[in-house]
Amino acid sequence: MSEITLQVNNETHVVDVEPSTPLLYILRNDLDLSGPRFGCGLGQCGACTVLIGGRAVRSCITPTSSVAGQAITTLEGLSQNGQLDPVQQAWIDEQVPQCGFCQNGQILTAKVLLANNPNPTDAEIRQGMDGTLCRCMTYYRIQAAIKRAARTMAAANEEVNA
Repeated sequence: MSEITLQVNNETHVVDVEPSTPLLYILRNDLDLSGPRFGCGLGQCGACTVLIGGRAVRSCITPTSSVAGQAITTLEGLSQNGQLDPVQQAWIDEQVPQCGFCQNGQILTAKVLLANNPNPTDAEIRQGMDGTLCRCMTYYRIQAAIKRAARTMAAANEEVNA
């Protein structure tokens, strides 16, 4: 066992764990965060996605020791000052969730997609979201939500730059 310091959602946590323990287990079991989900356990479905260094990372296959001291953002950490992130709000506005199981991975992957490409085409959205699976097949709603979030973010940037 080792003491590992984690920076999760702008809070510091020291956990005493086996260094190879998957980050997902620490987030859910030790830090009581319910955003990241256990899906496949192989890093293939995206339900466990978290943001680390501006990248969407599969926490089920990420050893906790490999992210010590890095800024980790979960779904719970996206909202700021009581305001939902534009991607989260677009998900609500487009009524994306059905069962809700994949939404963590979908939203966080979309967040990274939009950070890298603020105005993606339909093909770029499909490519950027590839590998983040939805059991309910709400892919068209997901695409619509990403486009809505892109418009909202662009409008906010125009206001700031005006």
